[in-house]
Amino acid sequence: MRVLTCLTAALLGVAAISAQSPAAFAEADQSWQTCIGVTTPPDDKVAACSAVIDAKRETGSKLAAAYCFRGHGLTEKRQYDAALSDLNESIRLDPFSACALTNRGRVYAFKRDLDRAIADYDEAISINPAFALAYNNRGDAWVNKGDLDRAIADFSAAIEHNPSLAIAYGNRGYAYHRKRDMARAVADYTMEIKLRPDVLAYINRGNAYRDSEQLDRAAADYGEVIKLAPTDARGWRNRGMIKLFQGDTRAGLADYDKALQYDPADAYSWNNRGQAKMRLGDKAGAIADFRKALEISPGLSTASDSLKRLGAAQ
Repeated sequence: MRVLTCLTAALLGVAAISAQSPAAFAEADQSWQTCIGVTTPPDDKVAACSAVIDAKRETGSKLAAAYCFRGHGLTEKRQYDAALSDLNESIRLDPFSACALTNRGRVYAFKRDLDRAIADYDEAISINPAFALAYNNRGDAWVNKGDLDRAIADFSAAIEHNPSLAIAYGNRGYAYHRKRDMARAVADYTMEIKLRPDVLAYINRGNAYRDSEQLDRAAADYGEVIKLAPTDARGWRNRGMIKLFQGDTRAGLADYDKALQYDPADAYSWNNRGQAKMRLGDKAGAIADFRKALEISPGLSTASDSLKRLGAAQ
């Protein structure tokens, strides 16, 4: 599942300070713009927001926004305690910032403190009942608590308030998939792909097609993953599995060759390639692959059972 961060500042300008030189003003403005930039890398964001905060020129909602954005940067750097400290300060300075509350909820969610995350999302929604991002993120928390119906309700609310929020369709599709409602899952993944085609969306829709036994469509979606990210092993190994299901053993073997080229630490790919080799009569190759699978995952019963069938020691 996926949660989004909030990247909106309460103030987007820089107040003129008459005693400031033009060069100092330009430097301060550059720090501010870098701090609030949506595409600013986390390290640069933290540095720029720190410069704004340490300059001690800003107060009120603008200072709150600097803490909020630095908190976002620290979250992306997985420095959750430092991020939480900044977001607490942002909320102290501006208690009605739905954006800061949503970002703090996201940190709590990453720390697996789901009740606090939900409380922050609740507060953000009470401040801004049309805040689609808060609904999406609260839905993610409900999924992680195992309450799929509440999750679906929140994802639906996110979509109602922002019909172009692709991630909400993907998340709702995932929740429907978990409920084994494949038709709705596919419909939501399809909308996500229409709005923002990416690797995960195609993988998820491919999985839904696979689980509803629409194998040709599943293979096509995994093929799209390969086109978008040819060095991502997931597209190759998922399509390889479909090929084996369909009895196209040589094509499956070729896909697992590629999967292992890009992710040699995946025990299941070694096992499944071993299955393909065993079907094709390559006993030595199959034994080697099963042993490699067990080296990575000693409890993988399909690999150990296959070695027994081949009369080989582990």
